[in-house]
Amino acid sequence: MEISINHIKTTVEENTSLTAVVATNSGENTKGIAVAVNENVVPKNEWDNTILQENDTIIIIKATQGG
Repeated sequence: MEISINHIKTTVEENTSLTAVVATNSGENTKGIAVAVNENVVPKNEWDNTILQENDTIIIIKATQGG
């Protein structure tokens, strides 16, 4: 099925969890990462239970240091 991750169309398997998508796109370290699905922020403790649907839009934001 097709979804959008940070404005890039991507194909994933049906029944893919948000955790799997974040791990694929951000690596194993999820500290400092915020995720929204269809413009709704999803708390980290709900990523495993959030199953993505066709045409979902996912935004992954990673906090960085700097000035």
